[in-house]
Amino acid sequence: MHPEPAPTRAAGTRIVGRALTCTVFALAGLLFYVSAHAARGTDLRTDNSLLRLSDVIRQRSAQNQQAQAQLADLQDRSQQLGEQQGRSPADTARLGELQQSSALEPLQGPGLTVTLNDAPPNATARIPGVPAPGVNDLVIHQQDIQAVVNALWRGGAEGIQVMDQRLIATSAVRCVGNTLLLQGRVYSPPYVIRAVGRTDGLRSAVEADPTIRNYLQYVQAYGLGWKVQESGELSVPGYSGTVDLRSATGQ
Repeated sequence: MHPEPAPTRAAGTRIVGRALTCTVFALAGLLFYVSAHAARGTDLRTDNSLLRLSDVIRQRSAQNQQAQAQLADLQDRSQQLGEQQGRSPADTARLGELQQSSALEPLQGPGLTVTLNDAPPNATARIPGVPAPGVNDLVIHQQDIQAVVNALWRGGAEGIQVMDQRLIATSAVRCVGNTLLLQGRVYSPPYVIRAVGRTDGLRSAVEADPTIRNYLQYVQAYGLGWKVQESGELSVPGYSGTVDLRSATGQ
């Protein structure tokens, strides 16, 4: 009986190859199982944390708009209940003064409407010698809207509306990218700002503001939108959002 020949190098290689192949398939099966268990029927590539910031803001804006509508309805009901209970003439007059000063009531009177807008697509320099515009030269910025609002307050505005919202003492104008974020809602240009007050004082304050003067240079150079309209009878709505003050500090 002859002894069995020793395995050749080729045979040993085939054995090792088979073992590695089995190991790879086993690991692949385990990976598929873990992935399926983690996904639980969903797409692993879909992750809410990867949504663009603008999409998240617009979603929150829609939710805030619904909440503000509900709040306005509750405020109306509260006012009706108060009227049903009855108030003295002095209390009614005082309440009207407070509501007017807090911007909770609609306001009518002469006023000014200012409209700002981005430059047209593919805008170029309109004045000889002016350099070609960059991206930031062709869009409305936060400071542009703030400058108009501040100038109108200085000009004696009794009430200001930005887009479809009335401003109050705690209102803040913020821009995220090329969109306006105001009191939880998002807006795109053109941006319309209305102010009730003496039109001569409002216009003088707007024309004298240095930030607005700088903006008007870009209007002439690159075609940014700018329009000022006077009105003998302008209406701004009452503020319909929450008036709760979350925190305050004193100096």
